[in-house]
Amino acid sequence: MAPAGGPSTLGQIGERMTNTIGIVLYPDFEELDAIGPYEVFGMFAGMSTGTWQVVTIADSAGPVRSHSGLKVVADHGFDDAPPLKVIVVPGGLGSRTAVNEKRCVDFVRSAGGAAEWQTSVCTGAFILHESGLLNGKKVTTHWGAIDMLRQLPGIEVVDDVRYVHDGNVLTSAGVSAGIDMALYLVSLLEDEQTALNVQKMMEYYPKPPAFEKVPA
Repeated sequence: MAPAGGPSTLGQIGERMTNTIGIVLYPDFEELDAIGPYEVFGMFAGMSTGTWQVVTIADSAGPVRSHSGLKVVADHGFDDAPPLKVIVVPGGLGSRTAVNEKRCVDFVRSAGGAAEWQTSVCTGAFILHESGLLNGKKVTTHWGAIDMLRQLPGIEVVDDVRYVHDGNVLTSAGVSAGIDMALYLVSLLEDEQTALNVQKMMEYYPKPPAFEKVPA
């Protein structure tokens, strides 16, 4: 996946400095945790005419395999990633390993600590916590990991919400909730109308089908 707007958007465009949104990848990440926000931020970047770009970052540039086998090509490695305005940490089964990977945690701590916004989707919250970026914050995660998150110190866990905004930290519930979080963040980075424009372009108006309940 190439950064929205292409490599030419890196650095300065005229007198403007391009703001970078970085999505962290690691083996066995959950696809939609990363791709949902990428779609939102990618469209936002395209509308910004070079003011914003979105990139993917992993231990090293190149393919990273998701839990279901999708390979996403990371634009940058931890060692050559550009300064970030926003860091996005997805979740997934791989987060159980990534939370103990020193290079991943150190990068999130360093790049995320310098960013204006620190965000996570699903169990990416555990990596943000391990990086020390959630101290004193209200947070959420996937419903299946809520009880585990509640056992960690220094945070207040919120149930039954799509996302939680506390200061410069945004954490979302699982998988598709990352899209909601990303749209909300666009409204903060730019304005509400821009977020609505992105939502319209994506045709993101969830209307889940009604499933017949099967007797147990």
